[in-house]
Amino acid sequence: MRRNVVVTGVAGFVGSNLARDLLDNGYSVKGVDNLSTGTLDNVDRRTKFHNIDICSPELYPLLRGADVVFHLAAKTSLVACLNQPLEAANVNVIGTLNVLEASRQAGVQKFVYADTSAEYEGVQVFPTPEEQVRPIGVYAASKHGGAAFCDSYCKLYGMNITVVRYFNVYGPAQDWRRIIPPVMSAFIIRMLRGERPVIYGTGEKRRDFIYVDDVNDLHRLLLEDDRSHGRVFNIGSGVNFSVNEIFQLIEGILKTGLCPIYEPDLPGEAQITLADLTASRSLGWTPRVDIREGLNRSIEYLRTQVLAMKVAGS
Repeated sequence: MRRNVVVTGVAGFVGSNLARDLLDNGYSVKGVDNLSTGTLDNVDRRTKFHNIDICSPELYPLLRGADVVFHLAAKTSLVACLNQPLEAANVNVIGTLNVLEASRQAGVQKFVYADTSAEYEGVQVFPTPEEQVRPIGVYAASKHGGAAFCDSYCKLYGMNITVVRYFNVYGPAQDWRRIIPPVMSAFIIRMLRGERPVIYGTGEKRRDFIYVDDVNDLHRLLLEDDRSHGRVFNIGSGVNFSVNEIFQLIEGILKTGLCPIYEPDLPGEAQITLADLTASRSLGWTPRVDIREGLNRSIEYLRTQVLAMKVAGS
């Protein structure tokens, strides 16, 4: 059993949820994050946390004795990557290469790279299989560069590497602090505050949303199942919703009476995302949390763990 796991980006949304899930299932977790976007509040206190940048040579000794590395640390904001392409490349390409090399030197048995469905921005095949890749934006191109190095290390050095392409993951600890937060947390937190949510464009873009607990079910399968070696897996629900439909679902739960504000569209976003789950299902995985249940859980978290805490601390 591979029991010693390192999670980069552990203070972020997916990383913190992954670490907690692994700890709950008996794994030892060492977490790495420079807290540039994540927050220490997200990190489970059982995690052995290290405030280190993934581009730093300080990373190398931390990976000694690790059985598995989940590399989730990245610059993920599409707008920030568009405005700072060199920084995006430094973090998402050079940073990934540094983590790969540190893992190789440490003799890590399994390396899981967090890729993105943004790799499919220029694809018009839906549901989209893993082979259909056409990145367009800076964020997508930088993540594609990291994935290319993963492929090289797998083929040239024989490393056991698996690539996972996240579609729109949502759930507790999703980053609502961003200037333009992910749609689920952005809508929920504004509507709980009695504020009108903002929709960019017409609201007819369709997204494949997947709840974070379902993502972690697949993470654990990839960790232990050797059939994942050298392969790429989509992580989505296989169903998509428009942004307008998501607003209506949240409004149906909260019943605020609020109407959205429509702002100019954001550049560089795909019109449709929809995951082909054939590869992921071949491992015995299937999503369990439907959109309404996931939204209810997300609303409860933001109401009790974010807004209530802010009121108590004010």
